[in-house]
Amino acid sequence: MATCPPHPYPSGPLAGAPATGPLRHAHWWQRAWVRYGALTTLLAISGLVILALVREETGTEGFLVGLGLATLPVPLLIAAFRWLDRVEPGPWRNLLFCFAWGACAAALIAIVANSFATRWIATATADPSRADTLGATVIAPVVEETAKAAAVLLVFLFRRRDFTGILDGVVMAGVTATGFAFTENILYLGTAFGTDQLTGGTGIASVTAATFFVRIIMSPFAHPLFTVLTGIGFGISALAADRQHVRRVAFPLSGLLLAMGMHAMWNGSSAFGEYGFFAVYAAFMVPIFGLLTWLVVWTRQRELKTVRAELPAYAVAGWLSPVEPYALGSMRARRIARQYARRHAGRAAAREVAQYEAYATSLAFLRHRGRRGRAGADFVVRERELLDELWRRREAARPALDYAARITAPPVPVAAPPWPVYGAYGYGYPTTPYPAYNPYRT
Repeated sequence: MATCPPHPYPSGPLAGAPATGPLRHAHWWQRAWVRYGALTTLLAISGLVILALVREETGTEGFLVGLGLATLPVPLLIAAFRWLDRVEPGPWRNLLFCFAWGACAAALIAIVANSFATRWIATATADPSRADTLGATVIAPVVEETAKAAAVLLVFLFRRRDFTGILDGVVMAGVTATGFAFTENILYLGTAFGTDQLTGGTGIASVTAATFFVRIIMSPFAHPLFTVLTGIGFGISALAADRQHVRRVAFPLSGLLLAMGMHAMWNGSSAFGEYGFFAVYAAFMVPIFGLLTWLVVWTRQRELKTVRAELPAYAVAGWLSPVEPYALGSMRARRIARQYARRHAGRAAAREVAQYEAYATSLAFLRHRGRRGRAGADFVVRERELLDELWRRREAARPALDYAARITAPPVPVAAPPWPVYGAYGYGYPTTPYPAYNPYRT
């Protein structure tokens, strides 16, 4: 750990290091703009193709109706996953990539692969009904969960610094599945609307209303719930040390297999009888959803405890003020600090405070992994980078965090002494003593 605040030193990633010869330039395919450009082009082409396929399937009017209805649960789901990510918020570009991958690339892969597999089974068995059942319960879960897991894998491999634990895996997987469900809901709702146009169905008895109730009201969390299991596997893998190769591979694969199994059970619930869907929904989906919700909320609180436990070492070394570990380990104190900075210094200062909170959280997690022997070879370099980022923002962040710590600090309980004291009415009548001084409260 760095033992003292920084002094001025030359800039540059290798400042102060001995020269080791000329630096080799990266190949053109290793440059960031090339990778970003290729990825953006791939997602754009996938989006145009999936748009054309869905519109051809549903018609223009059905597509517009499906688009409007499928949009309703998206803001709520994104807000829920963003709330989970508030302890150590990742970049928005990661979430945008995950949503775009789920809505465009993963949906396109699923439509093409599922259609091809179903037709092949129907041709091989000469039984279209059996082909539809196998496609829904076997082919679709494998193809769809694998396509969605690809987004989590790409973030895990190429944005490793933004992928540090279970909550990161949950957020990436959940946002990817939200994008996938968005496109799938457009297709189902648009097709249902087209069916109602042909049969004359209207109102509550229409196919559109039934589809909306099942997919938007009852189970908007279905796809995120499946893929979150894969994300948890990647999150556990991120916590493993570099030398634990089996664990780093086994947990993501186990999560993916669990996601496929749950997806297959959900798709095959209609084969369990007239009330099979409701039985699976009540006996499995809702309890598992509640269990995973408790798990991620508990993990969130555990991460805040990690922040409060790890940052005092940097306060002792002079990098942080004494009250900052407490304030940074409380979401309420963080919010008050940002509000204080916005009220007294404007939006730019509030952004500085938010960045300070994010960097401090990353520093706490890095130290926690280092103490457990799970940090990478770049631990010292990464620690210094985070400390420098904090030091550059200390002027805006420290007053706000100090204010937040004073506002949110719990009162110190003071017990009356067991011996008699002089009171207002003479000897032997104890009075309420003055409270102890608390530096964190005004």
